Amino acid sequence: MQVINTTAVPQAIGPYVQAMVSDGWVHTSGQLPLTAAGEKVGGDIQAQTEQVFNNLEAVLGSAGSALAQVVSVTVFMTDLAQFADMNAVFARRFGAHRPARSTVQVAALPTGAQVEIAAMARVQA
Repeated sequence: MQVINTTAVPQAIGPYVQAMVSDGWVHTSGQLPLTAAGEKVGGDIQAQTEQVFNNLEAVLGSAGSALAQVVSVTVFMTDLAQFADMNAVFARRFGAHRPARSTVQVAALPTGAQVEIAAMARVQA
């Protein structure tokens, strides 16, 4: 197993890593709408989802993967009434690629975020 740690996204604030590569797969920890300096991106769900995707791309890239290699994602949202706005960013960022997805509403997320996304992807050969 290989630990993935990049300074392009916030450092883990607990006993976990940004991602782990094992047997040709990268498993990311949930990414929040935080800058590399750890500052929360304010604004609406779309702005927060954009930052989450920026973080996912950075972590996946550090692991030798990319959004096009993602096979599944889990989306955590604090308000499913904002699903359409999150989904618009999701669709644009993945383009024609469509990974499997689960989306769940949660009572709260760290830092007061509105969205968090974790992914599993193939490492590019």
